[in-house]
Amino acid sequence: MAAPAGSLVAAVLAHSGRLDKEDLGTRIGRLSRRVEELKGEVCTMINKKYSEFLPSMQSAEELVSQVDGLSSNIDLLRAGIENEVQRDLNVAVAEFTELKQQLERDTLVLSILKKLQEFDTAIKEYNTALLEKKYVAAAQQLEEARRSLKMLESRKGFELKILKALGTELTVQTQNTLYHLGEEWQKLIVWKLPPSKESTSLESVMHSELHLRTAPSKEEEIAGPPVAAVLQAFAVLGELHTKLKFFGQLLLKYILKPLISYPPLQPFTEEQSDVFILRFKSEEPNLDRSSPMEVFGKIKLVFEVLHKYLLNVPLEQPTEDKKESRVTLAELLGDMIWEELSDCLIQNCLVNSIPTNSSKLEQYIEVIKSTEEFEKALKNMQFLKGDTTDLLKYARNVNSHFANKKCQDVIVAARNLMTSEIHNTVKITPDSCVALPRPPDPGADHLKMKKTSQLLRNDVVNLENETKLSQYTFSLPTCRISSSVEKLMELAYQTLLEATASTDQCCIQLFYSVRNIFQLFYDVVPTYHKENLQKLPQLAAIHHNNCMYIAHHLLTLGHQFRYRLTNILCDGAATFVDLVPGFRRLGMECFLAQMRVQKGEILERLSSARNFSNMDDEENYCAANKAIRQVLHQLKRLGKVWQDVLPVNVYCKAMGTLLNTALTEIVTRIAALEDISAEDADRLYSLCRTMVEEGPQVFTPLPEEDKNKKYQEEVPVYVRKWMTFRELMIILQANLQEIVDQWADGKGPLAAEFSAAEVKSLIRALFQNTERRAAALAKIK
Repeated sequence: MAAPAGSLVAAVLAHSGRLDKEDLGTRIGRLSRRVEELKGEVCTMINKKYSEFLPSMQSAEELVSQVDGLSSNIDLLRAGIENEVQRDLNVAVAEFTELKQQLERDTLVLSILKKLQEFDTAIKEYNTALLEKKYVAAAQQLEEARRSLKMLESRKGFELKILKALGTELTVQTQNTLYHLGEEWQKLIVWKLPPSKESTSLESVMHSELHLRTAPSKEEEIAGPPVAAVLQAFAVLGELHTKLKFFGQLLLKYILKPLISYPPLQPFTEEQSDVFILRFKSEEPNLDRSSPMEVFGKIKLVFEVLHKYLLNVPLEQPTEDKKESRVTLAELLGDMIWEELSDCLIQNCLVNSIPTNSSKLEQYIEVIKSTEEFEKALKNMQFLKGDTTDLLKYARNVNSHFANKKCQDVIVAARNLMTSEIHNTVKITPDSCVALPRPPDPGADHLKMKKTSQLLRNDVVNLENETKLSQYTFSLPTCRISSSVEKLMELAYQTLLEATASTDQCCIQLFYSVRNIFQLFYDVVPTYHKENLQKLPQLAAIHHNNCMYIAHHLLTLGHQFRYRLTNILCDGAATFVDLVPGFRRLGMECFLAQMRVQKGEILERLSSARNFSNMDDEENYCAANKAIRQVLHQLKRLGKVWQDVLPVNVYCKAMGTLLNTALTEIVTRIAALEDISAEDADRLYSLCRTMVEEGPQVFTPLPEEDKNKKYQEEVPVYVRKWMTFRELMIILQANLQEIVDQWADGKGPLAAEFSAAEVKSLIRALFQNTERRAAALAKIK
């Protein structure tokens, strides 16, 4: 078929005059028909091979030769036509343009046929390479076939059935190759892992093993592919990243992370004839946690083994711009797992190695050096790139981490103390020596001023007042505080002492951590212990003392350290005085809330006394007597609960306020009665006498009974309505003349406690309407 085409082209090119358009059109039409026929034959052959799976080797070769011959003739014809068309362009632009377009369409069809030929050739060469276990060549041929198919798919108007068959064939062969490569990979790297449910304990981790093949087995000594070939084939097919990522995750989970987390775990290697085994052995650790140097040594050993037998493999990594960059397997694996491994080393190793005391910071230089050596070794194995990693940055930034860790430890310790039980108490007295750290001495300037004042004192007349303040003037009064609060103050002092020996930045952080301790107390304690503080009077009193104790120390805490802290804080920022009002308010609000609760209970009990009316009725009298007894019982119970807890002055004020509430309520109820019979008056007097006799007995601020008499005798000082109550008792037993005498024209003791209207109301209730009563009422004004 090539000969007629050749003679046709020769005849066209031999024409030297004006080109015969009709003759040329006829010839090109014949050429186009031949191209269409050839196209059909090629498509038929491809269908038979990849869709119908019919053998057609000989016909395919004939078609290839025909395509090649026809393609060369078309190229010659196109060149001749272009020359002739350019010569006579003005004559027949439209006709020659149409002919050229027709020729280009034919050229496009031929290019598609060439791509089909290239696809077929690539598949043939792939099959040959796969049989010979030349995986790299096989993978490259598959990629060549993939490029050909991609070019075919980009051409519009081509038969989709053929493309679908070719795509299916390519997918099948790719998966076939990956299957063979996967088998080779499993022979190269063998994992022996513990059961998945038990992968977290030390005993189960001990069963993890990694086997690396170092030489091909006897059956595969000739045909067995090297490690590099398998890995390069994976890289060509784009599957190396997936395989390596899975390997990296297993390496992290079963080898690297256990070595970091379990101090007893040590890597153990065993080399046999054709395999290298990495497993674990357990040793008794010297400490609960491994030092960074030990952990780095174990991790480095693992990477040295992997680098020797697996990771030191150069790979050709084709990029998008078709330039090839050589990388090693170690570099690829490092990019995948280093970030997670670095985080694990920081969180489970370096964090624990940060010193807890500033005196140990100098020893941390060894950790920094070992970290640098560890990274240098990994870079030499090409596992790491040249840039400094987060691991080394973390180790070098030890001062900041020390401050952060110290502050975190301080806050955690403080919070644990705040959430501990309040009722475990210790006694604080002005003479007691609380186990607090000794504050630092004042600065040099302060000492100079002191010496100067001592020198001047010898030359100046002493103008000092002979009356001196007591040494306990500014001391905290005797009371009980929670032992946890005492420890909290010790923690604050210790932290500030630590700050004085630290760097400027660390000093500032530690100082503000101490401030945060007290701000945390202000927020946490009232919330965490809210229910107990509301229900239990003793805890409310202890909390009140705790707040006052803290406020007492905050007054001078900043001043004690101002000469030893960094200059930034010495200018006035080192103070805690601003927190004092808040703590005092916090303690008072809690205790006053408890006082309101107790006051409410007293009023509720007195409400059952039936307004103290009709006391001649036995039932009413019993109810009133019971109410009085319940109030006294409540006050005595509170007196015992708060005994030796509250400062004496606070105790007496609190008990006096509650007793005053009861007396005020009784006086108000009796004064409001409109009719009081003689028997009622006697019984009311009896009830009031009970309150007067037993009321002072509730004042027992101290455990020693003989010391409480002083405070029981001072009841009128703490109970504002005490004298009012005594005057009411006098009225209940007095006659009209005695009442008038007690009034004494508004100047007597009765006038000091009751108003004229109240006294008149009581007289009307107690006495019948007679001239004597009228005369007495007239004198009350």
